[in-house]
Amino acid sequence: MENKDLKTGFDNIIKGNQEWMDFVKNDTTGRFQQLAKGQNPEILWIGCADSRVPANELTGTKPGEVFVHRNIANMVIHSDMSLLSVLDYAVNVLKVQQVIVAGHYGCGGVAASLSRNQYGIIDNWLGHIKDVYRLHSEEIDGIEDNEKKVDRLVELNVKEQVFNLCSTSIIQNAWKNGQALAVHGMVINIGTGQLIDQSCTFTSNESLGKVFAFK
Repeated sequence: MENKDLKTGFDNIIKGNQEWMDFVKNDTTGRFQQLAKGQNPEILWIGCADSRVPANELTGTKPGEVFVHRNIANMVIHSDMSLLSVLDYAVNVLKVQQVIVAGHYGCGGVAASLSRNQYGIIDNWLGHIKDVYRLHSEEIDGIEDNEKKVDRLVELNVKEQVFNLCSTSIIQNAWKNGQALAVHGMVINIGTGQLIDQSCTFTSNESLGKVFAFK
């Protein structure tokens, strides 16, 4: 027996695509025809997979202007070949100039990492966020309000992921070769739509520390 809710959901996707096709067809700027030939984004966005934080809407950019990688809690893990492949292509082929690691307040992944519950295979991923908590446990444990505790870990997690990103060979070699490249950490307030700069921008490896900065 066909599930009517599933059928309706799929039909809505097709309907939405038809509306988008009509928009593209009626656009007179020529930008979609240009996009069909290739992309030239200036920004790489590394964000959370949460459905409430789409990169283009938050940055006011058009299709073709932001290259995007998203995962649970916007993590930069040095063994994650998916992220590293996106990063390598963005930096070395597309030559992006701005890389943004974007977390968001109320992040479910960060909240889950602060609990002792088991959720399944994602527990192995959340372990990386627990490592961030371990580095800052004294500060986090000193916050009584649970929502504020989660939001503070969101901020700290963004800063740690920015550092992880800057310590990759991809970013460091780009800097070594004189490529203009800035890495930023930001947090999204979903309720207001604001992107909040976390004041952890790097444009070279000079501030990373001796063992992290390649020669």
